[in-house]
Amino acid sequence: MTRRTLKTLAVVAAVGSLALAGHAHAREMRMAPGVPPAHPAYDPMFTEFAERLAEKTGDDLTGNLLGTEVASIGNMRNAIRSGLVEVGLFLPAYFPADLPEINLVGDLAFLGTNPHAMGAAVTEYIVTCDECQEELKELGIVYTSSHASDLYRILSTEPVRNLDDLQGLRMRVGGPQYSRWAESVGVSPSSIPVGETYESLSQGVIEGTIASIADIISFRLDDVLNYVTDVELGTFHSTISHAVGQQAWGSLSAEQREALIHASVEASAAITQRWGYEMAEEAREVAQESGIEMLEPEPELLEATEAFLEEDLVHAAEQAESRHGVEEAAAKIERFQSLVEKWTAIVEEAEEDPDAVAEAMKREIWSEVDFSTYGT
Repeated sequence: MTRRTLKTLAVVAAVGSLALAGHAHAREMRMAPGVPPAHPAYDPMFTEFAERLAEKTGDDLTGNLLGTEVASIGNMRNAIRSGLVEVGLFLPAYFPADLPEINLVGDLAFLGTNPHAMGAAVTEYIVTCDECQEELKELGIVYTSSHASDLYRILSTEPVRNLDDLQGLRMRVGGPQYSRWAESVGVSPSSIPVGETYESLSQGVIEGTIASIADIISFRLDDVLNYVTDVELGTFHSTISHAVGQQAWGSLSAEQREALIHASVEASAAITQRWGYEMAEEAREVAQESGIEMLEPEPELLEATEAFLEEDLVHAAEQAESRHGVEEAAAKIERFQSLVEKWTAIVEEAEEDPDAVAEAMKREIWSEVDFSTYGT
């Protein structure tokens, strides 16, 4: 064997070793959407997140999507804390005692009039809220971004047009502000998990749900609903799209963390576009095909809802301070309102384009963050 041949083999071996070393550093993260595949939190929120993360890291970070039999929304906190799940959909509304600072604004559903603006406003609020970050650190979770639903409506088996129609109806609600609204208009609120909505409606346990009209698709409700009342009841935005366990986060480089955050922001904009706009329109078509009647609310119902919001902002601040020890709650709500206004203007200027919204979130929220220390 000649010296030149030996040198060539050495080079080939070195290149092969580098390739193997690069492959050894590749990591498949355990990711849990916590919902069935038909839900937009699965596709596009987690499917696109995994794809974009792989693209941004040159396949150094990829994702393995776990099913609800491994981790559901209800047990996501324990799944992440135990390390079973490294990245999961986390809903602060499910854990009010653990996250009072985040839920202070997460519960303000009725402020939502634009889904993209609400997702961005919540993201900026939590990233820049020291108390929120401390709460998450206690749970062993690192925050990435939030998304929002379309404006909630009344989905029911009985017709609802006015306040009289609501008296005594049992309805599923998705958060404290919805419970307070329901009680204010004579509804009996029920905190049934969203995954049990179909069964509860079909068995007559409840007569309706305050929810996204997209739930008609996500949870196959077209078989058990008769009516949708087109009253706008705000957005569901108490969300952490891709909550990362601190142990997993600590194993990532600053560059990988930034790539993960950017992938999360883009995926959050994608789910908001899908859930808040596209699926809402598709669900209306499904409702029409299924014979579900769309009802217009009468003025008294609209007026009662507006009056509730004005009074409830004060009530929410008082409750947060007296029950959960949140300091200066009214000022924090005011700050959140200003962020909603800021992002409504930005989203309108971006013409609600999800890619443009994601770029604005990176620029306005994440551009000054030090990823070597964030979340640690």
